[in-house]
Amino acid sequence: MSSTEVVGTESTGSTEDGAASAAAGSTVTERNVPFLDAHTWVRITEPAEKRPGALPLVVLHGGPGMAHNYLKNLEHLAAETGRAVIHYDQYGCGNSGHRPDAPADFWTPQLFVDEFLNLVEALDLSEYHLLGQSWGGMLGAEIAIRKPQGLRSLAICNSPASMALWMEAAADLRAELPEDVQRALDTHEAAGTITDPEYLRAVAVFYERHVCRVVPMPEDFHESEAQMEAEPTVYHTMNGPNEFFVIGTLQPWSVVEEVRGITVPTLVVAGEHDEATPKTWAPFAENIPGARTHVFEGASHCSHLEQPEEFRRVIGVWLAEFDDHDGVSAA
Repeated sequence: MSSTEVVGTESTGSTEDGAASAAAGSTVTERNVPFLDAHTWVRITEPAEKRPGALPLVVLHGGPGMAHNYLKNLEHLAAETGRAVIHYDQYGCGNSGHRPDAPADFWTPQLFVDEFLNLVEALDLSEYHLLGQSWGGMLGAEIAIRKPQGLRSLAICNSPASMALWMEAAADLRAELPEDVQRALDTHEAAGTITDPEYLRAVAVFYERHVCRVVPMPEDFHESEAQMEAEPTVYHTMNGPNEFFVIGTLQPWSVVEEVRGITVPTLVVAGEHDEATPKTWAPFAENIPGARTHVFEGASHCSHLEQPEEFRRVIGVWLAEFDDHDGVSAA
């Protein structure tokens, strides 16, 4: 893995600051990778003891535009599985370059595919695993469809195969909410008053059921949410104001048929109470040759925050199966 262009911090050791800190003995390096007119910010966590053949894992965050923070606890996979774990903030959010003045048609899945491929080249990753959560899983599918040479496995976590299926699932779940909550959502969406406190309280009910069932929500989640609210261009343009009121440019997005062309081993995971209901991810499971599935009982959309140890165990077992068993690592 290239060590040039280090612009952030490098540290070893560990504090016991929950998911926000690297596991004991890991080395964390932050850097900027040039992309377009700005940069992609990258955080690389490397274990003190690297397991022979363990390929690096690249983590794709959701949103679009929710930054890496809420996925930080996956850095513990470095020490737990003996591999590098690479987080990055996608263009337009977090620590990466921002373009609040960009037109809506600038923000396309292809932009983020291009950014990913640029990152892989800059980090000199000849082989790697890919894990995407929510929008990140959608992006992971887009990447895998294009068959990049170094991709060895794909984990699609809590993700729909089309936004039409996502919106159908959201409607189904909304219909199960208390009547007063449904009424508040419908009334304020129709009136355009989606910043009204009553509407926000109703949104919180949905989130606590289907987005993250840890109450209060973990600080890592709040960090991603806060940076999105501070610079909402990508999320509001591509998605909309919240998880279930989708009015952005991603509305027509679908890879239901295209995923038949994915050839790498693929794991599809979701939570039992996930807003990504089984109907949303069924095309991944059914159309990707050899795809496997895992549902976390009792969890929802942020399964990795609700059941962090079990989530990492499942992912760790998956990654080990498709590592370089000749013992030659790519990083």
